[in-house]
Amino acid sequence: MTNEEKQKRIQDWIDPEERVTVHFLDAPDLNAKVTNCTDQLVDLSIETHVPYMTQNISVPLSQVEVSEDFSHYTRDPERPLQRQRLMLVIEHKRPSIIY
Repeated sequence: MTNEEKQKRIQDWIDPEERVTVHFLDAPDLNAKVTNCTDQLVDLSIETHVPYMTQNISVPLSQVEVSEDFSHYTRDPERPLQRQRLMLVIEHKRPSIIY
């Protein structure tokens, strides 16, 4: 999949009310929000163990594999229910969280 194809699939999920699934090598099944996506980078706000604190990172699209997560569904009650959500697989370890 090219970076342009990835960008098109990810841009539909730029919404503060929707979550996506992110898998790192050492931290699978994380909840995150997509805050921005260009033809080179995707910006993520990943939930942490501390309530109301997120980890904001930018990941090159060349390191991201785009898929669908059928084990979660969308959460915005104003929109039609979708039985899957976007899943981003990153073949690296999760960056350290600085509180």
